[in-house]
Parts: sequence; C-alpha cells; structure tokens
Amino acid sequence: MRTDKISKLKSGLLAQQTAFVRQTQLNQSSVRASFRVAQLIASYGKPFTEGEFVKKCLNVVVEEVCPDKKDVFNAVSLSASTITRRVEEIGGKVYAQLQQKTKEFDFFSLALDESTDVQDTAQLLIFIRGVSANFEMCEELAALQSLKGTTTGEDIFDKVCQTMEELDLDWAKLVSITTDGAPCMVGASRGLIGRMNREMEERGLTTPLQVHCIIHQQALCCKVLKWDSVMKAVVSCINFIRANGLKHRQFQQFLSELESVYGDVLYYTEVRWLSRGRVLRRFYELLSEINAFLQSKGKTVPELIDPEWKWHLAFLTDVTEMLNGLNLQLQGQGKLICDMYSHVKAFELKLALLLEQVKKHNFTHLHATQNLSAENPAVLFPAEKCVEALEMLKAEFSVRFRQLHAHAKEIRLFQNTFVADIDEAQPFYQFELAELQNCDVLKDAFKPNSLVDFYAALPNDTYPNIKKHAMKMSTLFGSTYICEQTFSRMKLMKSPMRSRLRDEHLHQCLRVAVTRMEPDIQLLTGQMQAHSSH
Repeated sequence: MRTDKISKLKSGLLAQQTAFVRQTQLNQSSVRASFRVAQLIASYGKPFTEGEFVKKCLNVVVEEVCPDKKDVFNAVSLSASTITRRVEEIGGKVYAQLQQKTKEFDFFSLALDESTDVQDTAQLLIFIRGVSANFEMCEELAALQSLKGTTTGEDIFDKVCQTMEELDLDWAKLVSITTDGAPCMVGASRGLIGRMNREMEERGLTTPLQVHCIIHQQALCCKVLKWDSVMKAVVSCINFIRANGLKHRQFQQFLSELESVYGDVLYYTEVRWLSRGRVLRRFYELLSEINAFLQSKGKTVPELIDPEWKWHLAFLTDVTEMLNGLNLQLQGQGKLICDMYSHVKAFELKLALLLEQVKKHNFTHLHATQNLSAENPAVLFPAEKCVEALEMLKAEFSVRFRQLHAHAKEIRLFQNTFVADIDEAQPFYQFELAELQNCDVLKDAFKPNSLVDFYAALPNDTYPNIKKHAMKMSTLFGSTYICEQTFSRMKLMKSPMRSRLRDEHLHQCLRVAVTRMEPDIQLLTGQMQAHSSH
C-alpha cells in the first residue's frame, strides 16, 4: 500500500511539473515567433504596426485550419511597441556580434557615402570589409551616423573616429578608404581623406589607400558624350508625348495598332546611370512610329528625318549601351578589386579597337549603326564627329583611372601570382614567388578555387608576405555600390508615409535588413522572461 501511494504521489508531481514545463515552452515559442516576425518586418522595411496586421492574418488562418490552437497563436505578442523592442534587441545583438568579429580582423577597409533622408537629415553610411588570419571575409554595416548640422570633412572624420572607437578597431590594420570623390570626402586639407592621412602620420602609420568608386568614375566618363544635338531632340519628343495624359494614351494605342514590339517610350533621368542607354535604344527602335505620331499631331521635328542626325543617334545608342554593359559588370556586392579592374582594362582595349574600326567605317560591334548603314548605304557616315567622340571617351578613361592604373602591378600580383613578373616584384616577394610559381600542386589548386580559397590554403610559414598582400587586397572596396544599395533601402524604410521614424530605429532597421549575420534569437529569448500577448 505504501509503495502504491508513493507511486501515485510521484506521478502526480511529474504531471504538475510537465504542465509547468509545457507552458514555459509554449511561452518561449511565442517569444521566438515574435522575434522572427520582427526580424522579417525590419528586413523588408515594413512599419512596426504591421505586426498587428500579421497577427490578425494569423488568427484568421487559425480559425479556419486549426481552431483548437487559437489560444496558442493568440499568445504571440506582435503589437507595435513589442515589434519596436524586438527590432532594437535584434539590431543590438547583430552589432555585438560585429564587435566580436572585428577583434579577429588582421586587416580591414572602409567604404563611405553620405546622403539625405526624406526629412533632409544627412545620413553617413560606413561599411567595413575585414579579413581574419584564416581568410574569413566579413562585409557588414559598421555604422549609420546622422549628421544634424554641417557635413564637412571634419564632421565626417569625427563620425569615422567614433565608429572605429566603438568597434575597437586598430588604426594600423586600416588598408583603404573608398568614397565617391566628393570634396568633403577627398579634400587634401579639409576633406576626410586629408584628415585621415594626417591622423595616420601622427600615429606613425602608413596612410591608407584612397579608392575613388570605380562605378562613379565610369559614370563621370560617360558625361563627356554630351551630344546635345541628339539628346535635346530625343528628350523634347519624349516630353511632348508623355507630358500630356491624353497624348500619352493615344501614343500607346497607336503603337498597339501597329503591333509594335514596344508599348511606350521611356522617360530620361540624368541621375540614373543606365537611363540614357535604355531611353536611346527604345527611341531608336521606335523612331519611325514616333515620327509618324508627331506628324499626326501637327508637330514637325526636322532631326527625325535628317540622315546625319540618324547616324549620330544610332552611334550614340551603340556607345552608350557599351558603357551600360560595363556599368552592369561593375555592380554587385562583394566584388574584388582585381575583377573590377579587369573589366575596366578590357573596356579600354575595346575602345581602342572600336576607334580603329570606326575610322575604317567598320561597324561590326555597333549593331544600330550597322543596321542603319545597311538601310541607307548611300548616306555618308559622319566619321569625323564619331571618331572625335571615341577619342574623348578614351582620353577620359585614361585620366579618370590613372590612379587605379598606378596600382596595376599590386592588383595583378593578387589576381594571379603565377604570372607575376619576379624581376619587377618587390624584393620581399621575389623568393616566395619563385617558390610558388614552381609548385605544381599549388598551380593545380589555383584553377578550380576562388582567389580567397586559394590564398586561405597557402602555408603561412612559406608565403607570409604573399598572404599578407592578398589579405590587404581582398578587403578593398572597388566601389560604394553597397552604400548606394543601402541608401535605396533607407529611402523605402523612411518614406514620406513613415517620415517620423526616429534615427535610432532607422539605424537598427537598416542593420537588420543588410546584415549577413544571423542573430541568435534563442539566446535573446533565454535572456528575458516569457510572457503572454499584450
């Protein structure tokens, strides 16, 4: 009897404990779900109040699918205040992980850009790309700093120093700084670069490499091809069609009746890098339809029937599309400086080749010009102006990328150590290069692997200088593309409909949206007391 009684007491106690454990697990699951929903809301730039809408959707689904689980889902807290706290906690956790990660960096580089939000508050983005001893790459948002007053080079420098102090970064490990070339960034005396160089000299350190965003440089090169005679006529025709709602609809109907490949013309926006190429290509393809429509509206544009102007339009369309192709090649996150430099060198070679071909009226690589030549073989090609335009473009590329060409040997050494010239290499690389270039095992391993994986596998005791050089080069930002991309996210997050979003919440939302780190939600859940919805 005593044994049976003890067994019953044990069973009752276990049942009570299981009930408490089950309830605790359910509460913890509810909190984890709340964190994950908050992470999604921040990642997609949605308002914090969207959590309440998500909960309504969940309740509707539960009522239809599993009504007996309604209380479980209703316990998930997704109120606006809860989502706000969750985003703050997730952003803080990601930042803490970054602080731990930066301690492992052997070298790092920075990319900076400044823009204004919808409230005209200047926001400074600072991205960091670092590499550890085992070649683990890390590219993260270091900080989003709000500049309430002026945005001088001194102001930006102070924010950079603050960021480096908060992340406990070693100035001796700074390899390069990539900016967009604005005076406040690159000024030799009052700009950020000049101030950083003086700071490094005061610390007795080597000044960091200054990189002017390659994409921005390429966009500036495009501006030498103004060709106002073409662009003014094109923009005027497009504005005539699209400025009036009725005309625009009639033009679209006109194209539909003609069964045209395209259904409309595109607006030209000068600040968008790819805009001109796309506008010109669409305009060229619809040239006859546009001319017929304008004539039906009593508007005569002499340029549209001028043979020489058509030559200029076709040629500018082809060259601008080539420039757009280069721009697209340079875009993307995580690109190594050697790959971007290869695209620039290849384009310069294409320009030289194209220049010689155009002089001989060879339009093999200019499709629109070639088609026009086939349609009107009797019309003389205006070679002088086109050759002049190509020569100006070639000269502009040479000047703009002069600084990048100055580091060609260093980039080439990083890109492929097996073809580097030992005689021209620095003395501390020569013996290591001789050893490396005659190692057949490493030659075989170089081809299938990425550069980072190849250098990570190199023995450090045999090739210390080559690995150190590779670490530095792998951290370089070739462009501020990641900053531009993040600013686009910022514009979506802090839109006119959400202009009251505070700076600290904007910073946390952006950090959660762009991070490649996975926050430990399980750890965050364990650090707080689970509670029901409120």
